Amino acid sequence: MVAKIATGEVEDNPKAPDPTYHSRGGKKGGAARAAKLSPAERSEIAKKAAARRWNPR
Repeated sequence: MVAKIATGEVEDNPKAPDPTYHSRGGKKGGAARAAKLSPAERSEIAKKAAARRWNPR
């Protein structure tokens, strides 16, 4: 495949992916997860994240 791209037989990445298509799922997933968690569960997750962020190992 590399040789075909180098000789021009095949175009490398002929169509770039649409960025809006890729970001839709992530935007939905975070909100859905937050909606189903209780405030206590969200707080626990935030505490773990902060501890990990400020004390890496």
